[in-house]
Amino acid sequence: MMSELPSADPQENATYRKVMWRLLPVLFIAYILAYLDRVNVGFAKLGMKEEPWFSDAVFATGSGIFFIGYMLFEVPANIILHRVGARIWITRIMISWGIVSSMLALSEGATSFYFLRFLLGIAEAGFFPGILLYLTYWFPSNYRARIVALFMTAVAFAGIFGSPVSGWILSRAGDWAYGKPWQWLFLIEGIPSILMGLLLPWLLTDRPARARWLTPSERDQLMHALERDEAKKPAEVRHATGALSALRSPMVWLCCLIYFCFTIGLYGVSFWMPQIIASTITSDTFRVGLLTSIPWTMAAVAMVIFGRHSDRTGERRRHIAIAAWIGAAAFVLAGIFSNQPLVTMLMLSVGTMSVMSVVSTFWAIPSAMLSGAAMAAGIAFINSIGNLGGFASPELFGWLRTHYGIGAGLTAVGGMMGLGGVLTILATRKKEVRAS
Repeated sequence: MMSELPSADPQENATYRKVMWRLLPVLFIAYILAYLDRVNVGFAKLGMKEEPWFSDAVFATGSGIFFIGYMLFEVPANIILHRVGARIWITRIMISWGIVSSMLALSEGATSFYFLRFLLGIAEAGFFPGILLYLTYWFPSNYRARIVALFMTAVAFAGIFGSPVSGWILSRAGDWAYGKPWQWLFLIEGIPSILMGLLLPWLLTDRPARARWLTPSERDQLMHALERDEAKKPAEVRHATGALSALRSPMVWLCCLIYFCFTIGLYGVSFWMPQIIASTITSDTFRVGLLTSIPWTMAAVAMVIFGRHSDRTGERRRHIAIAAWIGAAAFVLAGIFSNQPLVTMLMLSVGTMSVMSVVSTFWAIPSAMLSGAAMAAGIAFINSIGNLGGFASPELFGWLRTHYGIGAGLTAVGGMMGLGGVLTILATRKKEVRAS
């Protein structure tokens, strides 16, 4: 899929292919580790439920409180990255979140669990929007939907590989000394992030101008393409480059609301899928892990094809809205037929494919509206406010599941996805967002 690039110039395609193979595998692995450390609490819950201090309410609050710390530090973290470079700042983020993720094994009650999840949000703040910003330093707008989709397939692969690994640890660690299975889960899955962070200074290059692995002509080609892309933006966008200008933009606030709706869907799937499968299909933790990997495998393929089509056509808003509505219908149907395992798995798979396609393509819109420090602040602000959906989703789903059953939780997730699709069409109806 990397070979199918939008330019008709073979030399340009060769240059971008070289950049992709140099940067994307590193970012891909880093994001797998980041996302796994963020959502492995969904698997840990299968073991933590035996703790006297743990409950569905504690899980929901602990899952969501991550996003409060994440929100508070997201914008300053991305501005720092814009100033000091990705090599230094992403290294700091990965090492610190790996340490905190492993420390979750030390949770002794609800208070310490909440505190460590909050601290994990602070540690990881700036990683995802920082990578989105970093990719704009290398790729012009007509590449971005597919590039972000390729990068974000890491979320799917975290489910594909992380789910069976998490299930295996929980099923096997009962025989290991000095800890409970859920403690081993947090400890083992935090260590790779620390090791990856130590390698990043030698694996990343901040900007094309500093890339000694490119020839001088390749560096010039990349920088000229980015300059041309910047020049195509409206004058008000090019001139409004300060961080505060992003926070004053009505479109930025609308993007926050749209992304909030979509993250309800994303984290409804990420946090609760293991519990949905465990309660509707099988309670065996290893099998839960294997089954959880199925929707993520399908999503990994769908989101790349979807992003490539959006880049090729240059159209964003209808792509996003239609995929959101398909996902909404799938989640609602999964809720209606939650007593039928095969239908539930099929609809969860379609919903996961849709939400991942939506979230990855969505990020082509803010990067087309912003420049300079405004882009750094705007992307971080949209991600931080939108990710409050990650706080609301576990709470909403958990409350509905407790009082009305799994079907009600899935229906609510679907409703928010549908609303996000409607807002995408309405909010951008006067100003079509297209790839250049």
